[in-house]
Amino acid sequence: MLYSASTFAANGARPGTVDTGAPPVLDLLGIGFGPSNLALAVALREMLPQQAPFRFGFVEKKPGFIWHGNMLLDNSRMQISFLKDLVTMRNPASRYTFINYLHERERLLDFINTRTFYPSRYEFNDYLSWVAADFADTCHYGEEVVSVEPETAGKGALACLRVTSRAADGALAVRRARNVVVSVGGAPSIPDTFVPLRGHARVFHSSNYLTSLERLAQAGPVRRVAVIGSGQSAAEIFLDLHGREGGIEVDLVSRAPALKPADDSPFVNEIFNPRYIDYLFSRAPNEREQLLSEFGNTNYAVVDTDLIEAIYEVLYQQKVTGRVRHRLLAGCEARHAEADADGVRLDIARRDDGAHQLQRYDAVILATGYRRELHQSLLAPLASYLDDAKGFQADRDYRLQMAPGCQAGVFLQGCCEATHGLSDTLLSVLAVRAQEIAAAVLGTGEGEASVMAPEPARSRPARVAHAGTH
Repeated sequence: MLYSASTFAANGARPGTVDTGAPPVLDLLGIGFGPSNLALAVALREMLPQQAPFRFGFVEKKPGFIWHGNMLLDNSRMQISFLKDLVTMRNPASRYTFINYLHERERLLDFINTRTFYPSRYEFNDYLSWVAADFADTCHYGEEVVSVEPETAGKGALACLRVTSRAADGALAVRRARNVVVSVGGAPSIPDTFVPLRGHARVFHSSNYLTSLERLAQAGPVRRVAVIGSGQSAAEIFLDLHGREGGIEVDLVSRAPALKPADDSPFVNEIFNPRYIDYLFSRAPNEREQLLSEFGNTNYAVVDTDLIEAIYEVLYQQKVTGRVRHRLLAGCEARHAEADADGVRLDIARRDDGAHQLQRYDAVILATGYRRELHQSLLAPLASYLDDAKGFQADRDYRLQMAPGCQAGVFLQGCCEATHGLSDTLLSVLAVRAQEIAAAVLGTGEGEASVMAPEPARSRPARVAHAGTH
């Protein structure tokens, strides 16, 4: 059960604050209610003994559940199997599997007839929303968590955590919890060139793509667009713009000398197996860093092969017809940007010889990935309780390493790539990670690390992962 703001009677609180000073203590409070904490909600419901006195809830800043709503593009598909849903890898008999979702939606046979493991992104979002609807009473939507602060008991021991959230109308709510699970996703990574233009209507990140493009189109025609990036999102946006009415011209500006395919071969894909987390976590820091770099071409600055082929076909047909709408500016970067009410001017330079060109666009879309640092600022008030030697490094069960004597627990989801591997920010390990965190909180032992995984075969020399793109 989640204790909502209405549960707390005002008691000498400042205006706009809902707080008794000592609201009831939850056993677990999740910050964010995307796929990771949704999988945790399912795991807790299924792993808790019936009638167990365990109180848990979640706080989500969005007004309702949606997963990457601004990238739900026509014809965009999942990049992982539907079997890596919220629960199947932990409990295939669960009612919350993707297969049961299809059954409930009366589409199971139809989906089987498509002969694919990869549903559309739109359908997978609908699956996640279907599960989230069953947990509506455990999540408070429309509240952004603004602080996580310590609450001490005798002799300064950290007994529980006070989590303050702000609603759209400015009202504050305070909740207390023995365990907090932080799953706040990433913040858009903005290249230095575009930082001065942050917030400009004509320059926006891919995470705001559909909403911002629609708003811009309402203000006037959008004829020329620059897409900045080398990865999957950049490729998807390029093809989406190509397919829109109006003949939009697109320049795809990529620092990479060519669009590179994602390595999704079977042996390499073993790095996304839950057991590989055990292997990576047990390695020395320098070994982990080398392995992450070596397998970076599975996730960073890479594109699915079918999209690369589709883009190549578009550009080839331009050569056939002689009508040029789009360009791939490979090996280039925007070194200067200026914007006004009517457009954006970019100074685009080749990375090899520095030759540059000035171009003007109606919009610039930054498909430049995400930074995973939001948890550090949110948890900054707890700094004195963290293990000095580890900082924000989590244990194998995703629990932050706290100083001795701390009774409260803080768990991280999607913030542990450096220690837990490339799967940490992806959907691949949702179900198993949720089990491990739930087991750690419940003390059941069901989530203990599995047998050490063998090191995956290495198919190519090590290379630096371009972590700035997605």
